[in-house]
Amino acid sequence: MFDQSLAGLPAWLVLGLGLGASASVAVAAVFLAANRWFPDPPADTAAESVGPLRRRTEIRGFLRDVGEPFLERYDVDGHEVAFYLPERRVAITFDARAYFRLRAAEGDLHVVLCEHEMPGTQLGRRLPFDVPDVDLGPAGGPDPIRAAFETLGLPAGADEEAVESAYRDRVKDAHPDRGGNREEFSRVREAYATALNHVDGD
Repeated sequence: MFDQSLAGLPAWLVLGLGLGASASVAVAAVFLAANRWFPDPPADTAAESVGPLRRRTEIRGFLRDVGEPFLERYDVDGHEVAFYLPERRVAITFDARAYFRLRAAEGDLHVVLCEHEMPGTQLGRRLPFDVPDVDLGPAGGPDPIRAAFETLGLPAGADEEAVESAYRDRVKDAHPDRGGNREEFSRVREAYATALNHVDGD
């Protein structure tokens, strides 16, 4: 029956279908053979995860030191946050997209964005409540707030209008659709969120 249906087709079409199928099989075989002979090296995810893991450990230790109950990897309005303080309605996240979406949502939730390079000891300054004095040790690195303003090309303490204007300018160049890359785009968004939380007068 299959032969009868092919017999009704022009010879050039049958030949083209046959050659196309043969070429597809040959290309697939070449890719499979190349992947077997020259496999990709395993991705080194250890280096990528060291920073976030260290920050999580530092934040966990800080919250315990100040006696604040918390939940880890908690779902808030469909977004997983790194830490959630149920008694305070405070979400702590490393994800800039989750930060902006949760911040835009209605309600009394306070959202804190922590950059991966931010020392965990800096968290107390971002929380919307007073934390008890504890010995947190050395700050261990550059001031993330100053770094955020510098990323936007602004002096620390610039006002909200300047932060928003600088963000609009920087994000255009950093956007992957305009020749930037994801890492830079994410860095600019995180800097914007941090600077916005610490504009002059906050």
